[in-house]
Amino acid sequence: QLQLVESGGGLVQPGGSLRLSCVGNRTIHSSVPMGWYRQAPGKQRELVAVKRSGRDANYGDSVTGRFTVSRDNARNTVYLEMNALKPEDTAIYYCYVRVEQKTYWGQGTQVTVSS
Repeated sequence: QLQLVESGGGLVQPGGSLRLSCVGNRTIHSSVPMGWYRQAPGKQRELVAVKRSGRDANYGDSVTGRFTVSRDNARNTVYLEMNALKPEDTAIYYCYVRVEQKTYWGQGTQVTVSS
């Protein structure tokens, strides 16, 4: 069973930066989509960013230009670099990967943007 473990969440002031990491417990081919969703209180889960080899990364409209997704395929890891954070970025961030028409999720990591 593929398992994903996120880390790097926390409390940050508006305008600050955070870097999230997500590592899988077995080999993840670079061609499969791997990335991040988030869910704020009272809202639906929304796409943040996704990356697969040979294609440009895709970003949600609200994070384009501020967030960057990257992968280290040798380490089965995906990262999310978040800059210029805003209070509306506050949410639980979930890592995911889609393998053979099945989606696997991490347990989530809380990001809180507040002064």
